Amino acid sequence: MTQKRKTIITCALTGAIHTPSMSPYLPVTPEEIIEEGVRAAKAGAAILHVHARNPVTGQPDQTVEGFSKILPELKRRSGAVINITTGGSPFMSVDERVQPAAVFKPELASLNMGSINFGLYPMLERFKEFKHQWEREHLENSRDLVFRNTYKDIEFVLNTCRENGTRFEFECYDIGHLYNLTHMVAQGHASAPLFVQSVFGLLGGIGAHPEDVMMMRRTADRLLGDRYVWSVLGAGANQMKIGAMSAAMGGHIRVGLEDSLWAGPGQMAKSSADQVDKARQLLDGLSLEPATPDEARELLDLKGEDKVEF
Repeated sequence: MTQKRKTIITCALTGAIHTPSMSPYLPVTPEEIIEEGVRAAKAGAAILHVHARNPVTGQPDQTVEGFSKILPELKRRSGAVINITTGGSPFMSVDERVQPAAVFKPELASLNMGSINFGLYPMLERFKEFKHQWEREHLENSRDLVFRNTYKDIEFVLNTCRENGTRFEFECYDIGHLYNLTHMVAQGHASAPLFVQSVFGLLGGIGAHPEDVMMMRRTADRLLGDRYVWSVLGAGANQMKIGAMSAAMGGHIRVGLEDSLWAGPGQMAKSSADQVDKARQLLDGLSLEPATPDEARELLDLKGEDKVEF
């Protein structure tokens, strides 16, 4: 019989968008983030996308110290590919955002491929009460926020991590970001296989209509040909719908509480592992199988977990 095609499930554990008051299940402390990662890996996630947070306030924390309390134990207990963010928070400088990846030299790091307006403030319509003052300010201040990722910034991150053997999850929030990635390849700053993570449904980026998904895929095919591996993330309620589209088109899926707090209409996810389970159900319905961490490493040409610095 023909073997089932393997699909990578990435799980983004906490991120920097949602705030602690939005869900009691959002992991904040190192211990909570580690436990979430272990659960997600057991559920079938091959890649764990990692942010750190201040364990008291829940604010995004892009310090080397913050990540040092998460990465070694997460690696030991999960066996998954560890993907360190260089996006951090839109309010941080690129120098601040790149430090954990530069120091810990992971197999994989995320990299945003262009500057965008980054509108989080509509969440104030749903969430009214907050435990910490910074949460409301974090959302309200996004009315006047440009998430800066200039060509100079992108080159800085790529060149900082080049000698470490780290490969990248190229986060593309709009069609122009695919052109930016194509430019970086032409300039010799990035090489195949390119792990392209198309982001849908965040205010400031491309929408979440099926036509948007198809346009992103067609454009990537035209620009990158067979040099890329395609994955998607859908924000909020779009998570599973867009994940299903990607899997049906031969792509891969990202889920997790960074991208959505929900397991279904009106139903909060109690863990990112809930969403990994739903992603596995999608794959099973399409006669697909989730890739193991080692299968993801082979597909993305990663250097191996023995060559990281944590």
